Amino acid sequence: MNELKRIYNLAQEIKHNVQKVIVGKEETIDRIFVALFTGGHVLLEDVPGTGKTLLAKALARSIDGNCKRIQFTPDLLPTDLSGMNIYNQKTSEFQFRSGPLFTNLLLADEINRATPRTQSSLLECMEERQVSIDGETMLLEEPFIVLATQNPLDNYGTFPLPEAQLDRFMLKLKLGYPTFEEGLLVLSRFREQQPLEQLEPVASKADIMQARADYTKVHISDDMLEYLLRIVEQTRKHPDIALGASPRASQALLRAVQAYAVIRGREFVSPDDVKAMAIPVLAHRLLFRNASQLRDQQAENVLGHILNQVPVPSEPLMKG
Repeated sequence: MNELKRIYNLAQEIKHNVQKVIVGKEETIDRIFVALFTGGHVLLEDVPGTGKTLLAKALARSIDGNCKRIQFTPDLLPTDLSGMNIYNQKTSEFQFRSGPLFTNLLLADEINRATPRTQSSLLECMEERQVSIDGETMLLEEPFIVLATQNPLDNYGTFPLPEAQLDRFMLKLKLGYPTFEEGLLVLSRFREQQPLEQLEPVASKADIMQARADYTKVHISDDMLEYLLRIVEQTRKHPDIALGASPRASQALLRAVQAYAVIRGREFVSPDDVKAMAIPVLAHRLLFRNASQLRDQQAENVLGHILNQVPVPSEPLMKG
């Protein structure tokens, strides 16, 4: 299919451009492309200084889009995100001053430091791509993606994201520290110049929207659909899980595996695609019966066990 080939080529061009700034992290970049091509949002949980802001800016520049960063703090208000109507004494009229939500890529830094009231103000824009202010609804420019971060270590003065908020994020990812060889390359690359400043767009926002319209042409067989759903259902039956993956989660996993397959150069979904995306899509949505400081590790372990237990379809997959 020519449309799927175009998406693959587009992903390769953007990835090559982003990697002029970001060293390594190919798997994480591919998964962020999954969110970009499906209209999902990403929660990045990692320590400061691992390149989250740099990655967001490099991605926005590569698609010729706007990127705005918000540092979330306890005193941040919903109107600090959306903007507000301000009275102009000269014209005796109210004028709308837009907030940072009106962008293509919103970097919500340390999102869990904001109060629940401010966190919840993101729900409408993440789900419906619109903002309501003083009874008036304003549409956000597409593509729109939220790339939120939180620090897994420093939890003092934070407000954990509720399940309803976590469920709005398609993926939860980690960047991690670079290897020794990657660290040397980072120091060498940034020693004399700032690669981000020289980065030029290699795609347009229209290209991204076209990819969003075409990626669903990736074939997924009935057996693969059943395989995917069995994994989701096992999260609802597992004795350690109080709240399993929702129907929204299963739909997110379906979209994710289709996009991941085409990014990897295939026109059909394989079991490996489901295994690659199951943990990033499902782990952060699970609620366990026994609260644990190691919730993420517990979720990954349980999902790993489920993936090992659910039988993989054995009959031939689709060939074009």
